[in-house]
Amino acid sequence: MLRKIASFTINHDTLVPGLYVSRVDGDCITYDLRLKYPNRGDYIAQGALHTLEHLVATYVRSSALSDSVIYFGPMGCRTGFYMILRDSVPQAEVIALTKAAFEFSAAFEGEIPGAKQIECGNYLEHDLPEAKREAAAYVKVLEGCTPETTVYPA
Repeated sequence: MLRKIASFTINHDTLVPGLYVSRVDGDCITYDLRLKYPNRGDYIAQGALHTLEHLVATYVRSSALSDSVIYFGPMGCRTGFYMILRDSVPQAEVIALTKAAFEFSAAFEGEIPGAKQIECGNYLEHDLPEAKREAAAYVKVLEGCTPETTVYPA
């Protein structure tokens, strides 16, 4: 019998954009970076999602917290991303890192990191202008984020 995974137990009807602790596994914490309301028909376009994955992953892995970054990647539903960090990083620093990464992405100009054919499995599917728009919108969501707001809504 298959077990229901933790992210499927969250009520997606009440979930709003924000930053949440999704799960804790040993010394790793998975964060839910929710950019969009679930199931409302407004999803991150594939090109923008892919570009944000490259930009944010590169930023967080280049930051002062790079040794604590385990993973950053998109949700298949295209409403956000998962970021896995070591539990030694205080939540206030996670929020600051996330905000800085999305501010960086919103202002990014130039060649998308890792987007050459030799570096990327789908190098033609990027959309920097749309990624910047999505990043800027998420920065506004993060303005109200505190360690106390990282708990999923009931």
